[in-house]
Amino acid sequence: MTIGTIDKSQRKAAKVVGFSYLLALPPAIFAEFYVLGRLIVYNNAVDTARNILAHERLFRLGTASNLMVFAIDIVLITALYVVLKPVSRNLALLAAFWGLVETAIFVVTLLNDLEALRLLSSGADYLRVFEPDRLQALARLSISAHGAGYGVGLVFAGLRSTLFCYLWFKSSYIPRGLAAWGMFASLLMGASAFSFIIFPELAKVVGVGIYGAPIFFFELTMGFWLLLRGLPPSGAAPD
Repeated sequence: MTIGTIDKSQRKAAKVVGFSYLLALPPAIFAEFYVLGRLIVYNNAVDTARNILAHERLFRLGTASNLMVFAIDIVLITALYVVLKPVSRNLALLAAFWGLVETAIFVVTLLNDLEALRLLSSGADYLRVFEPDRLQALARLSISAHGAGYGVGLVFAGLRSTLFCYLWFKSSYIPRGLAAWGMFASLLMGASAFSFIIFPELAKVVGVGIYGAPIFFFELTMGFWLLLRGLPPSGAAPD
């Protein structure tokens, strides 16, 4: 495809895309891997509850970090749409809608996290009818809903990212090898999340490093590429 005129709004939006990718990665890693990885004990409601109560501020920081990531995601999706709508307005719009559904699902998962904290730390009278071990089990159930919600959200994230990467590939705004890597990484992430819904035992075999690392390196590379190189001059192909 020969690149036509790239206007200023596209160039500015491309910089926003790059900045959004890089800005979202640190808080996402902090919330999902450091905070939850440190506090959540698999299949042990008592230890999980004890960890959350002992590190309540850390748990709240993780929740707030995730909220910041989801706000950045809205900016990212909007900027991607602005950059890529000249390639195909309908496909860019579809990808944007998938992205909004993805983000809405992720935001709902935060409510489950806050619900777990409320069950463990609230002194409300209506919760005193429950024994402590039952409250701990209910809190662990809410935390489990976080993982389930993320799995569903990642399916839509894979769809959104695959379609946007296809438009990057079709446009030649970035090196086609990078766009092709993005399509592969996005498909792998979405397909893995979808397969875990049907075959949950696969999640124990296919670790997050297998399906998460490719999309991580794509987004990291895209962030630096768009910030440092931006879109190519009109009529020129990227190196």
